Amino acid sequence: MTALKITLEVIVVVLSCLLTLLILMHKGKGGGLSDMFGGGLTQNAGTSGVAEKNLNRWTVIIALIWVALIIGLDMMTKFNLG
Repeated sequence: MTALKITLEVIVVVLSCLLTLLILMHKGKGGGLSDMFGGGLTQNAGTSGVAEKNLNRWTVIIALIWVALIIGLDMMTKFNLG
């Protein structure tokens, strides 16, 4: 495996963990995982529309980068580039 492919795989793992944390930070619509972990913190952050919008933006941006890297790694494997 080339250094590029290994680096991309490490970035995918880091982004996967970050994406999981961002999803868990979203305001819950009921008693879910977001309320289980630090319910008071999410309630305070959730009352601010700006904080929730920024959290949504970061989640979408990280998810799009994650998907692009997955597709890129698949293309590298398919065409034997790595």
